[in-house]
Amino acid sequence: MNQKERMLAGLPYKAWMDGLLEERVENKKKIYEFNHLPPAEWGRETELLKSILGKTGDVIHIEAPFHCDYGYNIEVGENFFANYNLVILDVGKVRIGDNAQIAPNVSIYTAGHPVHPEARNSGYEYGIAVTIGDNVWIGGNTCIMPGVTIGDNVVIGAGSVVTKDIPDNVIAVGNPCRVVREITDEDREYYFRDRKFDVDYRE
Repeated sequence: MNQKERMLAGLPYKAWMDGLLEERVENKKKIYEFNHLPPAEWGRETELLKSILGKTGDVIHIEAPFHCDYGYNIEVGENFFANYNLVILDVGKVRIGDNAQIAPNVSIYTAGHPVHPEARNSGYEYGIAVTIGDNVWIGGNTCIMPGVTIGDNVVIGAGSVVTKDIPDNVIAVGNPCRVVREITDEDREYYFRDRKFDVDYRE
């Protein structure tokens, strides 16, 4: 296996070999164009994002600036929205489902390094996939670490560091991120804490 094949297989690899450095440089050119798109040309946003990411739905919106390593390792579903300063280190696969809402300053890390300094100084690193389900809202300044799976219909509170899997239908928050409670049918009636909708959001 060459170093790219090792990277894609989740094995230790060296990031400057077998064309990986050149691929990152090519992606940086696309990212630069996206992040410097003039407001008058904002209609090109979707086209540029589809040229960067490996797979998208028809509706996708990311507020600049946005940064990633390769782009082709990122798959997002339909109706994807991410606010300012999304960072995805996609040396491993990142799969995000439909109806994702991502707040500002969220970081998704598949990349990591060995803990022991001798092993770390060898230059070997790794990428372990991250999976995020459908209908997930990720609060601002959240960090999602390598190997994590977040289930469907989850809310991750602002400032969380997600180091372990999060099950479906829960609110989770903290450092490290932990489940606070389940999301129930009663939550349908509230838009913020104890404030009930004064409109019919189903219309």
